[in-house]
Amino acid sequence: MIATGTRPAHPAIPGLDDSGFLTNETVFSLTARPRRLAVIGGGPIGCELAQAFRRLGCEVILFHSASHILNREDSDAAEILQQSFIRDGIRLILDCKTKRVEKKNGEKVIYFECRGNEEGVTVDEILVGVGRAPNVEGLNLESVGVKYDQREGVGVNDRLQTTNPSIYAAGDICLKYKFTHTADATARIVIQDALFGGRKTQSALTIPWCTYTDPEIAHVGMYERDAQERGIAVDTFVRPLNEVDRAIADGEEEGFVKVHVRKGTDKILGATIVARHAGEMISEITLAMVGNLGLRALANVIHTYPTQAEAIKQVADAYNRTRLTPFVKRIFSWWLAWRR
Repeated sequence: MIATGTRPAHPAIPGLDDSGFLTNETVFSLTARPRRLAVIGGGPIGCELAQAFRRLGCEVILFHSASHILNREDSDAAEILQQSFIRDGIRLILDCKTKRVEKKNGEKVIYFECRGNEEGVTVDEILVGVGRAPNVEGLNLESVGVKYDQREGVGVNDRLQTTNPSIYAAGDICLKYKFTHTADATARIVIQDALFGGRKTQSALTIPWCTYTDPEIAHVGMYERDAQERGIAVDTFVRPLNEVDRAIADGEEEGFVKVHVRKGTDKILGATIVARHAGEMISEITLAMVGNLGLRALANVIHTYPTQAEAIKQVADAYNRTRLTPFVKRIFSWWLAWRR
């Protein structure tokens, strides 16, 4: 089994290598807080570390080539985090091209171009967080008939076999979603299939993930855009945290639970949660998806009160309300009016 993982990737910016930079692996070797830190990359790694260093007291400038941080994430979720960054005092340089880096008198100057104008910022350290590169070099894979790509890693089928069926791969070296928990799940597939005659497949996995910022953004399954691309009609149910008692009491009202179901059914296709502990909360929805339980089942789960996870039940209750017939809705309206 090939499980050589990945290493931090870095963009081909002139002068970057000569000036020196940190990655999410080397940043923890710092022994002093940099006064000014540039972060290149507005994806999960860049955002997590940018916010962490800002809250440690660094002046942080975040560079991102897209027009919004976390641009692959749910847009409502990404907007909440971007506004949090602005409040924290992180300077965002978006939709601009980083041209070059120069080292001057022990400082580092990053030159960038925005809408035809070139500017520069001076920092003490540069942190690069633009993804991962597969560790395929030096493995002599050609000699055993294993196909690979310098960017995508080792090619595998659904059972994680390489082009040499006697050789498997697992983890970051062959996966689109490069998470520790996904590597663990695929290693288990290889063990079962290669050693015990199993028929497990990676396509059967339901993979959640979380960006560990404040608030956290957790996701599982499809985004709404994914469903649209596949021609799947969806109904979307959202519960803002400012309508959840525990979130109000905690002063953590910025966020939501959003669930997509196949239109006209309660089958959960995907969900996004923005909350202080979204990474914990997403597991309930992941379990429902793995167990093929719909929103109706979640509406029947009694949650302790008050908790922020109660928002998941409230989303399910919102789905149940759509199942009421016009006659039953009128009865409830009359009853509520009478109660008032």
